[in-house]
Amino acid sequence: MDPRAIVGSPSQVSESSFISKVYLWMAGGLFLSAAASFWLLSQPELLKAVVTNKVLFFGLIIAELGLVIGLSAALMRLSAFAATVMFCVYSFLNGATLTPVFLIYTGASIMTTFAVTAGTFLFFSLYGMTTKRDLTSVGAFAVMALIGVILASVVNIFLKSPALMWVTTFIGIAVFLGLIAYDTQKLKAMHAMGFQDEDVRKKMAIMGALALYLDFVNLFLNLLRIFGRQRN
Repeated sequence: MDPRAIVGSPSQVSESSFISKVYLWMAGGLFLSAAASFWLLSQPELLKAVVTNKVLFFGLIIAELGLVIGLSAALMRLSAFAATVMFCVYSFLNGATLTPVFLIYTGASIMTTFAVTAGTFLFFSLYGMTTKRDLTSVGAFAVMALIGVILASVVNIFLKSPALMWVTTFIGIAVFLGLIAYDTQKLKAMHAMGFQDEDVRKKMAIMGALALYLDFVNLFLNLLRIFGRQRN
């Protein structure tokens, strides 16, 4: 038997290593977000300011959006270190803005929903990794549907319609399931873009981790509307 049939070709090994790094960075981002939330919960005065001061809260949201847009738009001009710092800062800020979730829902329902999200994410990520079907059209449709969900959610801030809220929730779940599979499959193409350059490969890993992090968090928030039990 040819030994290369056992260990795989160099490109295969490198692709596997790249994808592993993406998932490690995604997990690191989730850990940072959780750490930020628990830290903020231990700071009552600061937590009160974040929850009650709309200028501060939306300032953090705008900072998050700026980091995501900046990282996506300027990725190739940034160093790998700068991209890593931006991803870590974003994860921390996102954890801070998600802290009110712990005030609204019980800890048990949050943990249950997180477990459901992790299992669902794993299933659709494995599908995206192993399917022979090109998921580009699925990704394009999911992005268009996501824009519609965002617009409907903004409108519902004023309408306060429970029916519209549930419609956007279930559509949102379907959208992020599609994006998980698509973004996972896209990792192979991202690896190929930076295969010959270590610095580019590191930046591609951060970008892939950011996409999967966003898919995971948004799927979790939508599922929490269904499975979460609010505190009395």
